[in-house]
Amino acid sequence: MVMTRRIHFDLDVLRSFALGVELGSFAKAADRLGRSTSAVSAQLKKLEEQAGSPLLRRQGRGMALTDAGETMLGYARRLLELNDEATAAIHGAELEGWIRLGLQEDFGESLLPDVLGRFARAHPKVRIEARIARNVELLDRVTTGRLDLALAWDAGVATPHVERIGETPMCWIGAADGELGWSRDSGEPLPLVSLDAPCLMRTAATASLDRAGVPWRIAFTSASLAGIWAAVAAGLGVALRTRVGLPGVVRVLDGGEVGLPVMPVLGLSLHRAEAEPAPAVARLESILRQRLEVIPLRD
Repeated sequence: MVMTRRIHFDLDVLRSFALGVELGSFAKAADRLGRSTSAVSAQLKKLEEQAGSPLLRRQGRGMALTDAGETMLGYARRLLELNDEATAAIHGAELEGWIRLGLQEDFGESLLPDVLGRFARAHPKVRIEARIARNVELLDRVTTGRLDLALAWDAGVATPHVERIGETPMCWIGAADGELGWSRDSGEPLPLVSLDAPCLMRTAATASLDRAGVPWRIAFTSASLAGIWAAVAAGLGVALRTRVGLPGVVRVLDGGEVGLPVMPVLGLSLHRAEAEPAPAVARLESILRQRLEVIPLRD
């Protein structure tokens, strides 16, 4: 009977691979991990030798995943999450207390269940109060000590302890089915769907349309994103949001094709109530950051 040699993937190698893919650069991954670029390259070579197949291929000036690479990335993320969860459960089992977390509604479905689930399994003695709210409320609650940690879009308003952790383009969003039903040559104002004022993206949309000389009208307002998606899907107008958390009933419009201005990126920041957060808050922040690394903020 011939015994097949078992392959044991090195978690450090998998972490370098996963982080390089997520950051879009293995040089950035090396810097983040405190390693040299050559050391990370050697790790990738070792991983491909173990896999017995190329995991990356050249695409223009960058690299893209092969089919084997896509498969490896999925397993790498699962293995790393389980490893980190086990580490946290063993070393942080005695964490206790109460954490108040605030999030934008965009991240409610795409981020919150996984983050809270992972944290609760590792730290069952810590209670979490999560609040979904708009930017203004989140920043006010962090500043006044009613939230320990908040993930919010950059709105030009700083809190005492804030760190920019990413950015994503703002996009015009239309119904997934059917045509937009509006063109710049029609002479009709663009129907806009937005959250109730004050709204960061509503302001950005109207300001950019004014600069571009595109007439507009507010066709529908809602207090929640669910209402926005329903109105856009029904063809009542277009909205300005990001790619984060888009449901299948809407799609990103090609702004240049339909005559809408190209929008800039929108920053994403973590706000803390304290400069040195409590251990439980610091651990939740770590899990939040890890989860954000795998959310597609760009194309």
